[in-house]
Amino acid sequence: MKGALSALAVPGALLAVKVTPGARRRFVELRDGVVHIAVGEVAEGGRATEAARVALAEALGLAKTRLVLVRGEISREKVFRVT
Repeated sequence: MKGALSALAVPGALLAVKVTPGARRRFVELRDGVVHIAVGEVAEGGRATEAARVALAEALGLAKTRLVLVRGEISREKVFRVT
């Protein structure tokens, strides 16, 4: 799955993301312009958000430090910016 969404890795791009924490099956997929990410981590202390950032970075083929959370720190719906 590494680099599967690399076409979206444009500097300055804003990516709408919907995160499902505590999932049994982990995945990253693009549906209707929104990146859906399921992670095994629970939504406590930002662990699910960080796991989603790592999964998104891998799918984009980027380093996780190139993704900045713009909106949605405590929400399932987030926006990340590619730097």
